[in-house]
Amino acid sequence: MDPSLLLEQTLNGLQLGVMLFLLAAGLTLVFGIMDFINLAHGSFYMLGAYLTAWLVGWSEAFLPSLAGALVLTALVGLLVERLVARRLYAADHLYQVLATFGLILFFNELIRLLFGPQPIFLEPPAWLAGQLEIAGAPYPRIRIAIVLAGLMSGLLLWWLIGRTRLGMWIRAGADDRETIAALGVDIGLVFALVFALGAALAALAGAMAGTLVAVRIGMGEEILILTFVVIVIGGIGSVRGALVGALLVGLVDTYGRALLPDVLALVMERSVADAAGAAMASMAIYLLMAVVLALRPQGLLPARG
Repeated sequence: MDPSLLLEQTLNGLQLGVMLFLLAAGLTLVFGIMDFINLAHGSFYMLGAYLTAWLVGWSEAFLPSLAGALVLTALVGLLVERLVARRLYAADHLYQVLATFGLILFFNELIRLLFGPQPIFLEPPAWLAGQLEIAGAPYPRIRIAIVLAGLMSGLLLWWLIGRTRLGMWIRAGADDRETIAALGVDIGLVFALVFALGAALAALAGAMAGTLVAVRIGMGEEILILTFVVIVIGGIGSVRGALVGALLVGLVDTYGRALLPDVLALVMERSVADAAGAAMASMAIYLLMAVVLALRPQGLLPARG
């Protein structure tokens, strides 16, 4: 393979990986700390993309619009936590799944009412347009910015959880919520802040994705499946595991789509190889998950033990 093409696909895999990490980090925090399955997490991803596109169209300022979209989505996350999630923390997971599935339908119809059924497009700012030369190969600036933004968000999340008092409360609440509540910490407030943080991270991923693909209703459900695969591979409740799992899934998916059709074309017709390669690439991440579960059922970097 051409080295420049390999570099391009590696960067594409990293870009997909950091977006999956932003989604998986919030989702794994909510599940690992609150034991709450939130199928509506993808709706925050969609909401962040729509709000960013709407605010950019209104203000024509990308970064302030992005910040506003993150804040608004975090507030929606707080509202969802207060009205829905908080009532179901002690309930069976089946009730959590049913309730959050209902939220998916609610948010899809809400977006349809507010923005219409047609996809909309989020143009990246002018200073992120064009390409940069990386090792002699041109690569879009916006994709580089997405990789850097995702890595910076990961560092900030590591600092928040590992180096701040709030992070200490979060870790303690994950281990023994009754004891930390008895010590005077408002565990309900901690849970609400974690839920809002997860919503904001999902919104950031959605806003970044909106600069590459059309912003449309249902976009959150499509990527949510990959997000759950990331969490299973990395280890439920582990942010470090989410990062490792997201990068693995991003690279495996990207390499599979780029390389498998060419490999299969050596032994079959090109049209058949393209179709078979795309199908096998979609299967590759699930095969990766199966191998990880067979060797390490708790995930690569579990939160405990």
